Amino acid sequence: MFYYLFDYINEIFNPPGFDVFRFLSFRSILAAVTGLLLSFYLGPKIIARLKQKQIGETIREEGPKHHKSKAGTPTMGGIILIMCVTISVLLWSDIKSIYIIIVLAGTLFLSMVGYIDDYLQVVKKYSKGLIARYKLLGQMMVGLGVGLAVYLLPEFSEFNTQTTLPFFKNLNWDFSLLYIPAVIFIITATSNAVNLTDGLDGLAMGTMIIVLLALAVMSYVSGNVIYSDYLNILYLPGSGELTVFIAALIGAGLGFLWFNFYPAQVFMGDTGSLALGGALGIMAILIKKELLIPILGGIYFIETLSVIIQRGYFKYTKQKYGEGKRIFKMTPIHHHFELLGWSEPKIVIRFYIITIILALMSLASFKIR
Repeated sequence: MFYYLFDYINEIFNPPGFDVFRFLSFRSILAAVTGLLLSFYLGPKIIARLKQKQIGETIREEGPKHHKSKAGTPTMGGIILIMCVTISVLLWSDIKSIYIIIVLAGTLFLSMVGYIDDYLQVVKKYSKGLIARYKLLGQMMVGLGVGLAVYLLPEFSEFNTQTTLPFFKNLNWDFSLLYIPAVIFIITATSNAVNLTDGLDGLAMGTMIIVLLALAVMSYVSGNVIYSDYLNILYLPGSGELTVFIAALIGAGLGFLWFNFYPAQVFMGDTGSLALGGALGIMAILIKKELLIPILGGIYFIETLSVIIQRGYFKYTKQKYGEGKRIFKMTPIHHHFELLGWSEPKIVIRFYIITIILALMSLASFKIR
């Protein structure tokens, strides 16, 4: 809204300095600051409200024993994150941009799916929350919507089914008829992967902020004709506007992390984690960097892979030997390290370091081609 207001003032009255509001970099800074300040303001109020309503985390019996102390900590804190991001994006982005419309709509929809899951589990006391197939259906609906939008809308017609191949110069991959199924898979996978990672205080949000910083650079250069030509990547007119959305998410995420880091005052719940993961997948799809996700989001990939390996090996050994065996002490893999005796902050900080390395590798892929 402020984007259009200041643009109108600049066109009619042309006051000195108002032209700065047209720049992506300046609006991105404002979006980040707005998201951060809103988180600091709304965070304590929403946390207090969650406590008042006794909306607290239920710790599963099979989890690490020391997690019992976290029982009752307010959850559904993703409300803080989503509210702050939405307000900031509406204020400082070009809300007519198809990129903003797609990513904001997809994020809000997945947040609603997560909210229903949290509400059923925490408030209504359904042990498993939203039935898994309904949650999966919601994620697939977002994937279908994003896939159809990119496949059919004229704004994407020149490159709709293509994506950039990391580490290869002037070489793109065309998904062709498999594009929409691929998009559905990517968004479903990233949404669930971040959800699995959200098991330690500050882990999912902190790693996501690092990933978002790299995504901000990627979206900015993809939408800049000079930089995209220099880096030999697809030039995507208008994709730079995603930088404002990412900046808002970084600012709001930093504010949320203030309350979510060890020992956490609030958990994001599925309300936040499903939306964060979905937003990551959507943005990677929109800037044609889908194949970078296993590197950029390597922590989420490893967390998911650990669960798949554990379950697969357990079923295999149970079928073959009559007794299921495990490779890890517990999955997702951050629990494995907990049971090895690592402290929670140590695991989180080391996962941050790994994410920074993977983010730098992802950015380096633009030049190592």
